[in-house]
Amino acid sequence: MRILVTGGSGYIGAHTVRRLQQDGSAVVVVDRVPPPAVLRPGVERFVEGDIRTPGLLDSVFADTPIDAVIHLAADKSVEASVADPGTYFSNNVGGTLALLQAMHRADVGTIVFSSTCAVYGTPDDVPVTEDSPVRPESPYGASKLMAEDIIDWYGRSHGLRHVALRYFNAAGAALEGDMGEDWADAKTLVPRVMKAALERSGPLTIFGNDYPTPDGTTIRDYVHVLDLADAHVLAVRALLRSSTSAILNLGTGVGTSVLELIEMTREVAGMSIPTEIGPRRPGDAVSLWADTTRAAAEISWRPQYTLRDIVETAWRWHTTHPDGASSATQTPSPAWPAQRTILRASNASA
Repeated sequence: MRILVTGGSGYIGAHTVRRLQQDGSAVVVVDRVPPPAVLRPGVERFVEGDIRTPGLLDSVFADTPIDAVIHLAADKSVEASVADPGTYFSNNVGGTLALLQAMHRADVGTIVFSSTCAVYGTPDDVPVTEDSPVRPESPYGASKLMAEDIIDWYGRSHGLRHVALRYFNAAGAALEGDMGEDWADAKTLVPRVMKAALERSGPLTIFGNDYPTPDGTTIRDYVHVLDLADAHVLAVRALLRSSTSAILNLGTGVGTSVLELIEMTREVAGMSIPTEIGPRRPGDAVSLWADTTRAAAEISWRPQYTLRDIVETAWRWHTTHPDGASSATQTPSPAWPAQRTILRASNASA
């Protein structure tokens, strides 16, 4: 099986590429930057470029037979999308449309799409199901919902088999300690907490502490990047077995507040974390966590990693790679608990 991964050099993309390789798939990556060095020997082909570039995807499909596409190429910051909505609609919607047109011309009929819980906005009730109202509160969420709709119409008009995976908050790092999130421009909470703990930034800004939640801070569902990677493999398998398309939530079903995540990091790191209170950010939902019943039923996916696993793997990555993948300060310890790998393997083979 040969899979094209757009955005395969990014945080979730790189972990997904590794998981596909472990599953025995050949992987072709299209991205604006090369994959992490630890992945490059196993990538069958890398094409550097923007998927919106005329002819780029046509040449990829013409030169390399592709069985399915995993589409992760996108911009993903809620805050940045509010400041610059045009870029988000151009990249996220325009890129998806360019990909679908090229897939149709090449007669490639299977896609797994990286969507987001941001399509829900602030829900009336939690946990959120796939049938909850969609009312995004940021251009980022709106762009992903538009892309979902376009994919659905390609399914209706052209028989495209598709699964949209609505991620909740991706976090954590590889068990091997050799891949993780680059915190240089990270807007998400986990790398920002790590940066403050390691004194690589000023105090951590908590964006609002007056929300209607138990401790006044927003609540999110943090899901390990390795669980997300497993879900992509399972979704591709399911689509290639049948023509049933789906929208699936990917989360843990547990909500964690900003202060709870900071406290977990303090426990793992064994040090205090300086914080300051700032204003609320435009587009931030109050509370958001997932009901993942449908993902369990449709693709046999269940998250295997806990919040502590997320924080421990992220802490291990950031303390050994303080400036990203090219800045390793020590060889990662091999003493990571073996049972985590066993759990992960069990989930992947479900």
